[in-house]
Amino acid sequence: MKEVSLSGSPRENVGRKDAADLRRSGRIPGVLYGGSQQVHFSVSEIDLTKVVHQPDTLKINLDLGGKIYPSVVQEMQFHPITDRVVHFDLIELIPGKEVTTLFPVKLNGVSEGVRSGGKLVQNFRKMRVLGTMETFPERIEIDITPLKIGDMVRVKDVTIPGCKLLDSENSVVVSVQMTRVVVAETAAATPAAAPAAAPAKEESK
Repeated sequence: MKEVSLSGSPRENVGRKDAADLRRSGRIPGVLYGGSQQVHFSVSEIDLTKVVHQPDTLKINLDLGGKIYPSVVQEMQFHPITDRVVHFDLIELIPGKEVTTLFPVKLNGVSEGVRSGGKLVQNFRKMRVLGTMETFPERIEIDITPLKIGDMVRVKDVTIPGCKLLDSENSVVVSVQMTRVVVAETAAATPAAAPAAAPAKEESK
């Protein structure tokens, strides 16, 4: 699991007005969960943006007054218009303690079905994982090379050693679907059935 450092400042006031003042000054309010008590803090929006746009799930070493809290993002709240982060929650990583977080899904290879004209459909960009800081991966990787048209990978087909996937086990993560072009080509390649011969007429006696 990749690591990144993030420096924060404890918050004395935790009301809406204080949060709005922080945002106007270029800082984003956050809350750290998972320890003995909740910790309210703020970080630089510029520093946080570098974390938000990373493709992998990161272990964040949050520095608050010289004390380091290993953590991962639990939730990010974005402004509906500007798409800027307005609030975020971290969950503290304690050795041996299980926590739940989201991990990105990376598809590796080019499937046989896509080479044959099929369409790749990815339903999960991220998946919920339960595990410990010792067992968490950087991402969930799925090899799609052997997938033919009509094949799929369900949640139950994905394994991460030491972790448990929390999404419905029958949910389809990725599949290769038949396209109209493939349907047309298949129909064209299938010989039409010969018309049935008309029954012979009996000769009149």
